[in-house]
Order: sequence, then C-alpha cells, then structure tokens
Amino acid sequence: MSVLINVAIVGYGNVGRGTELAITQNPDIRLVAILTRRSPGSIRPHLSNVPVYPTEAAIDLQGAIDVAILCGGSATDLIEQGPYFTQYFNVVDSFDTHARIPEYFTVMDDVAKRNSTLAIISTGWDPGLFSIARVFGDVCIPNGKSYTFWGPGISQGHSDAIRRVKGVKDARQYTIPLDAALQNVRSGSNPELTTREKHIRVCYVVLENDTPDERKRVETEIKSMPNYFAEYDTIVHFVSHVELIEKHSKMPHGGFVLTSGSSASWNKFLMEFSLKLESNPEFTGNILVAYARAAYRLRTEGVIGAQTVFDIAPKYFSPKTNEELRRTML
Repeated sequence: MSVLINVAIVGYGNVGRGTELAITQNPDIRLVAILTRRSPGSIRPHLSNVPVYPTEAAIDLQGAIDVAILCGGSATDLIEQGPYFTQYFNVVDSFDTHARIPEYFTVMDDVAKRNSTLAIISTGWDPGLFSIARVFGDVCIPNGKSYTFWGPGISQGHSDAIRRVKGVKDARQYTIPLDAALQNVRSGSNPELTTREKHIRVCYVVLENDTPDERKRVETEIKSMPNYFAEYDTIVHFVSHVELIEKHSKMPHGGFVLTSGSSASWNKFLMEFSLKLESNPEFTGNILVAYARAAYRLRTEGVIGAQTVFDIAPKYFSPKTNEELRRTML
C-alpha cells in the first residue's frame, strides 16, 4: 500500500482549485490544509471540508504537512511566498517567469538548505514539461534548432501580471501563435524567428475607473511590462466585467515544442511535443501533485535544497512502483 502524503495548498485561486481537483484523482495524496492571504472564513473549498488557515499559521503547521503546493502567481506572489514557506515545509511551485528562474532558484536553494527542506520549482508545463522536451530535442538533434510556441489560450501568469497593474479590476490574456511561423518551422527550413515574429498577445481588461486617460495609462503600462509584454506585439481591449465573464471565463491553453535538424548525413529530423488543454489550471494542478509526490520521496532519501524538472527521474513522480513502471511503461 502506498504511503499517504499530506499536502497543503497555498493560495486558492484558479491553480489552487485545479490542484484540489487533481488530488481527488491521486489516492496516495491527502489534502490537510489550505493556506490563504485572504480571510480564511471567505474560502469555501469546493471538494472537501479541509481547514483553511492564514498564511501566518505556517509555523504552527510544521510536522503536519509533508509538502506545501504553492499556487500563487509568479509576478509577485511566489517571489515572496516561495522563500517564506520553504522555511517550514518542503514545497513545489510552478514559477514561470523564465528570465528570473536562475535568481529564484538561487534564493530557494539557499533557504531550503538552511532549513533542511526541499523545494522543487517551475514544475508546470512551461517551464516544466516543455523544458524537458527542449532538452530531449537538443540532445537527440544536436545540430537542430528548438522552437516553442504557446497557445492559442489564456496565460494564467500573464493574466495575473495584468491584474497587478494599478486600476485593473480583472483581466484575461490570450497568447496566440502565428500560424505562418509555426508552418515555417514544420517545413524544416530552420528559420530565424524573433519573439515578436512567433506570437501575439491579446488582452481583455476591465478597469476600476473606465476613462480615456485610464485606458491610455493602463495600456501603456501593460505593453511596456518587461518579461511579459514588451517583447511582443500586444493588443489591449477594454471590456465590461459582464463581457469578460461571459466570453472569457474558461481557461484553455496549450502549445508546441519543436526541434528541427538533421543527422550528420543530412537526413532531416523533426521532433514535436504538443499540448491542447481545455483547462490550463486543472492540468497544472495535476503536474504540481505529481511533483509533490516526488518532493516527498526525495526528502525521505535525504535530499534538500532546490531542484527543477531537470534533476528528477520520472519514477519519483509516478504513483506506480519501479516494477510496475518497467512492466507497463518501458
């Protein structure tokens, strides 16, 4: 019988609720707490009667939680929450600001080692699964080029970044790959493509105070945001909250990682990994739960510090035994 792993969800937004759903499909994972910055009484878990605590209660929950699954946004939440919760628990997160991963890793590694905990960072699908696909492409086609396309779909991280802009009440951001660029890559021509030539970003924004001056200020701030929009052609639409809820409530996403190249004798190769998701947060929740299992197992082996998806063998995040994996998956 599998060991029962006690986990906490930190942050009960879209990813938090998606993680709660994922836990119901994993019998060896037990949700024992939800931690929130909001008033605990305002949180009504959808699927369980699990207790809800303020984030400040983390220190009192040491020993009761094997792994804390951090479900906050990358723009501002995880930068603070990651190091804070790593003081008390083994943690898993889906930090997805690619440009800041090296510095975030260094901070998390330092905190985890000082507190004898394990932190697995950036475990979503990009970074995460797509990162692994890029490495496989790089080693299997050494002279190739790798390309990553996101969408079409809603980016949770970019939507969250817009919501952090002063004066924004709510927002959704769609990442849309440019089909001409995608087909160009699939042709095997190995084109040189800038970030701007691969995607456009389309934003739907609800303002607290919808005036022409506010629209101009918010649009400028969104389009100039480094690591999120400054490098892309970005279209901003201002809509009512009713329209946002009616037309943009679902959370689809997906994308492609392609590596194109050839052998030493110039036979062409094309590797492609793709995802098509009706619910980005629910799929992300499944990944977080799998890596929470890995965190628990690795910590029982004495591993501490920060790790990424590059460091962890698949056997650690599968509920199957090694013998089952060899028999059914190999």
